[in-house]
Amino acid sequence: MTDYMEKGKTVTGENYSGLLKRLRSELARRRRGKLLSGVLLLHDNAPAHRARQIVETTERCGFEILPHPPYSPDLAPSDLSVPKPKEIH
Repeated sequence: MTDYMEKGKTVTGENYSGLLKRLRSELARRRRGKLLSGVLLLHDNAPAHRARQIVETTERCGFEILPHPPYSPDLAPSDLSVPKPKEIH
């Protein structure tokens, strides 16, 4: 399922909730076994993902939200693979 927002629009709890409901109906129509085995969602900590409406919709749809730790530049995996610049003396 692919969904696009109009240019200049912002993701809100209301439109994201509608997207989750459409996702559930598409899964029920196309991949019924997936709903039975469980659907895991990985959300970042964006306000639209943390909204009460989204949590309630996720529970009603039978989806599970995986915990996502807060972003920390100290723990970013991309920092481990980038060489540090050499110091200028």
